[in-house]
Amino acid sequence: MKKICYFALMLFLSTPLFAQENLDYQKPPKEILDLVDVPRAPAVVINTAGDTMLLLYRDSFKTIAELSEEELRLGGLRINPKTNIGSRTTFYNDVKIKGVQETEARAISGLPDNPMLSNFSWSPDETKMALTNTTETGVEVWILDLNTATVRKLTEPTLNANMGSPISWFKDGKSLLINMLPAQRKDLINTAEAIPTGPTISTSDGSKAQNRTYQDLLQNPNDIFNFEQLATSVLVKQNLDGTSTTWGEAAMYTGVSFSPDGEYIMTTTIHKPFSYIVPYSRFPEKVSVYKQDGTLVKVVNETPLIEELPQGFMATQTGKRNMYWRADHPATLYWAEALDQGDPEVEVPFRDQVYMQKAPFTEAPTKVLKTINRFRGITWGSENTAIAYDYWWNTRNTKTYVFNPSDKSNEGKVIADRNYQDTYSDPGSFVTQDNSYGKPVLTLVDGNAYLIGDGFSEKGQFPFIDKLNLETQETQRIYESEYTDKLENLQKVLDIKEGKVLVRIEAPTEYPNYYIRDLDDKSLDQITRFENPFKSIQDVHKEVIKYTREDGLELSGTLYLPVGYDMKKKEKKPMLLWAYPTEFKDKNSASQTTSNPNEFTYPYYGSMVYWVTRGYVVLDDASFPIVGEGDTEPNDSFRKQLVANSKAAIDAVDALGYIDRNKVAVGGHSYGAFMTANLLSHSDLFAAGIARSGAYNRTLTPFGFQSEERNYWEAPEVYNAMSPFMHADKMKTPLLLIHGVADNNSGTYPLQSERYFNALKGLGATARLVMLPKESHGYAAKESILHMLWEQDQWLEKYVKNRDVNEIKKTEEIKK
Repeated sequence: MKKICYFALMLFLSTPLFAQENLDYQKPPKEILDLVDVPRAPAVVINTAGDTMLLLYRDSFKTIAELSEEELRLGGLRINPKTNIGSRTTFYNDVKIKGVQETEARAISGLPDNPMLSNFSWSPDETKMALTNTTETGVEVWILDLNTATVRKLTEPTLNANMGSPISWFKDGKSLLINMLPAQRKDLINTAEAIPTGPTISTSDGSKAQNRTYQDLLQNPNDIFNFEQLATSVLVKQNLDGTSTTWGEAAMYTGVSFSPDGEYIMTTTIHKPFSYIVPYSRFPEKVSVYKQDGTLVKVVNETPLIEELPQGFMATQTGKRNMYWRADHPATLYWAEALDQGDPEVEVPFRDQVYMQKAPFTEAPTKVLKTINRFRGITWGSENTAIAYDYWWNTRNTKTYVFNPSDKSNEGKVIADRNYQDTYSDPGSFVTQDNSYGKPVLTLVDGNAYLIGDGFSEKGQFPFIDKLNLETQETQRIYESEYTDKLENLQKVLDIKEGKVLVRIEAPTEYPNYYIRDLDDKSLDQITRFENPFKSIQDVHKEVIKYTREDGLELSGTLYLPVGYDMKKKEKKPMLLWAYPTEFKDKNSASQTTSNPNEFTYPYYGSMVYWVTRGYVVLDDASFPIVGEGDTEPNDSFRKQLVANSKAAIDAVDALGYIDRNKVAVGGHSYGAFMTANLLSHSDLFAAGIARSGAYNRTLTPFGFQSEERNYWEAPEVYNAMSPFMHADKMKTPLLLIHGVADNNSGTYPLQSERYFNALKGLGATARLVMLPKESHGYAAKESILHMLWEQDQWLEKYVKNRDVNEIKKTEEIKK
């Protein structure tokens, strides 16, 4: 009988119970609308010499019409089959050029009508830039000449940009290697109309394949056919004079890379058999090296289909992986191989071995370095100096090595050994400069390297540049930002000997602009003058507040007060708390502050800062650490820590006298939405919640989620306790659910919100489900974003600002 009742309940919950509401796209109130629909400052691209900038302009949002164009979702890709480029590609619609010492930017002449520009690529001497323009029928190559500030079309719209950037420069700067559509590509199958030729079959031979819940996977033989057609291209040598020759045969190219000296070309191609359970990045792969003229030198690696890996985030494939060209050599490949069979459960003194091999690859590979953790990368410097990195997720440990690539001892010296979540101890990133091959290598001066860091500390953020003696490990700070009322981001060291650094400076009311900082005399030369488009909120009070959780853990958040708020009167206002949980393995790292009150107040599409114009206090980016030290996993006490984080935040702002704690809303996106639903189910701290694009039933992500490595069968109590769906009967607080219908994020299927809403509706909770057509995990269309803001505003006005007095009394009685 119990089984029958359970089945009936599940059937009940899976049936669409919610009332449908036909509603056109709405717009938020004018106060919010005026902050959303503003011109966007351009992206800045600066050349290696640091004397010329390109300013790239684009619209802030796409349109719903653009998102409604045909889209195929295959093998983890989203493709526009008509234009043969990623359907979610960000396009720029204008380019200007500006000398660093020039006051005004110059327009580029010759741009196409209604340009949709992407795939920008400097020529080797940086006098030109190749780029693509997407038309109604396809993708074409254009060439920008920086000396004349002109652009011209080089090819017809026949490029294949479905697998990434389709452009690579030959070393002489006179030709490009481009991915072109095959002349005989077959017509795609219309899968909506095609008659099936048979069932779709997957098999398991007893080997474990504990994969995450990927989306946009191949689903049937028709998908396989379409994917192969769309992924296949021919490599063509396209000369700047307009002539061209076929360079490489038709194949599914996922990567093309020239050796630093330009004499060799490495290609990566994928092959059948494909898979229905993993994306194309784990399909069989072949890496081949050719001479510049297209003659095959050697197939340097072949990888089979990877459907099965050992369990754990640090699991990896066996054999060669991640093959790259050594930046300081003419033509030398390097790669890593696992020493633990790719299994993190295998105990070994070293996890990975790094090898290198010179072209033409007739000699045996050389062992370069063994790493204690999983190999992460190398910054090459000279014949005798290079820097390597590794990491291990389970302990949050990362090590930095200095080693001699010419020393056959295969050993390196650990020069940094730290918890990578310990932001205060971050030594920064090594400064690089382009060598004679045009590749970034370590900046080395008299045995010294240089590090550029964000500079977070207990006293605030003070970005820095350090000089590091690689032999003695002695560090000297040669520059540290002194601003306490502004934020100076160190963008790029242009010339360490001349002391020239590209920086970006901003303040809460000062829009970010770029400067050249002279390290010798500390002077600044402003090179951009972008205007602040958000002046209506430029005088809003903003501060980073610090407070303590009940267990003594220090937390923080960025507090905004409403427009025109009188801090002397301290009128109690409603509050909106926005957060995203982060897992830590130690309390020290969890308590650190990485918020800076001097950042410019920039309300992006998903921001809650808009609501300062509507009379709300906003606590943004509130600390929500989930800590599990030693053998204890963070998620073992996930709910308890969520509630403790919330209570500490509300208590802190309430103690300042700014809020009515009976009128506090909580919200979040993705894992923040998951957090929100849990908080509303397991606490009475909030008047309402907003959950965007979340996952609510962890049994639908049974092989791990977020930072949880254990599968459902290893920790069912954790999965069930953390799933708001399992506790839908406890929901007593109004919840607004918003989700993109085309969500492509692992685990956050639209089904998650639909089923959760069905459960809430069936159990009598107050909830509203808004499904945004065509939208992915992040929202892009202007119509969708404006409507989302309208929905959020309506929800907050009804259930928070104008919360029913009787409901507040009931809540207070329950608390007593």
